[in-house]
Amino acid sequence: MSEKIAVLGAGSWGSILANLLDENGNEVSLWSYNPDQVKELNEKHTNTHYIKDFTYSETLKAYSDLKQALTDATTVLFVVPTKAVRSVASDTKAVLEELHTKPQLIHASKGIEQGTYKRVSEILAEEIPADLRKSITVLSGPSHAEDVAKRDITLVTAASADLDAAKHVQQLFMNRYFRVYTNSDVIGVEIAAALKNIIALGTGALNGLGYGDNAKAALMTRGLAEISRLGASFGANPQTFTGLAGVGDIIVTGTSQNSRNYRAGDELGKGQTLDEVIDTMGMVIEGVATTKAAYELSKQRGVEMPITEAIYQVLYEGKDIRKAISDLMMREGRSEF
Repeated sequence: MSEKIAVLGAGSWGSILANLLDENGNEVSLWSYNPDQVKELNEKHTNTHYIKDFTYSETLKAYSDLKQALTDATTVLFVVPTKAVRSVASDTKAVLEELHTKPQLIHASKGIEQGTYKRVSEILAEEIPADLRKSITVLSGPSHAEDVAKRDITLVTAASADLDAAKHVQQLFMNRYFRVYTNSDVIGVEIAAALKNIIALGTGALNGLGYGDNAKAALMTRGLAEISRLGASFGANPQTFTGLAGVGDIIVTGTSQNSRNYRAGDELGKGQTLDEVIDTMGMVIEGVATTKAAYELSKQRGVEMPITEAIYQVLYEGKDIRKAISDLMMREGRSEF
């Protein structure tokens, strides 16, 4: 099966997914707002700001013009930072109206919109009406772009309310090193994908402070418990949080130097301020904004999320990290389940 696919967002994950789809025999157009990045991708077949020492397929074409990227596309994959999803989706709507096409939408972004607390699929549904698109599918799971670039074995999940759409995405992406499962729980997959970045900030901070594996395992396990509680309040399937989008993504994001959220937490633990971390990272740290959204959501919905609250206090209220850890540890004893 081969088709024309537009990938919107040429960061590390977007560009590597575009290359994978090209490798699978599709005609892929990769859009970036940055003309210099587009020129590098087309002329040198590199994307050095995001993925070092990797050569992209010569048949992968990059564009800075959105209409050119979307022309004749039967599938559109959004891989832009959460804060940019609404504006890029709005621009996409205008182009689709002009082109009179109705593609299937996929997104691989992980976050919650500030203020509205919308999941990415909800933003896409709001900005691109049903008469301009087919189903919306979420692609998520434990997957660092750096490992996929090396063709390391990677397993993810494709979640959609339309099982046929999820199966279609499964067929587009699967190959000898990239395996895709299907899932109908869009809510659970998106909440897990977004909130695991908060936990990765926490495990990174523990590492920066010198804590060991016991502490990190504890934080990931109890972090997953509170993510599951929030997801359940929206009607998510509890099994989702024990799957690839849940525990799988927490493990890979909460333990790896490839995770910018883990690295950001590590620097915070070593004493850098949040502003210093953001300035030196050079890429979006989704967990910072997601912490605020998740904390506010937890209060709104009456869901107990002590780890998220502690990280919020460190990031947004200037609380000392060691004091936050001490307060978590000294809470009143309770049953695990």
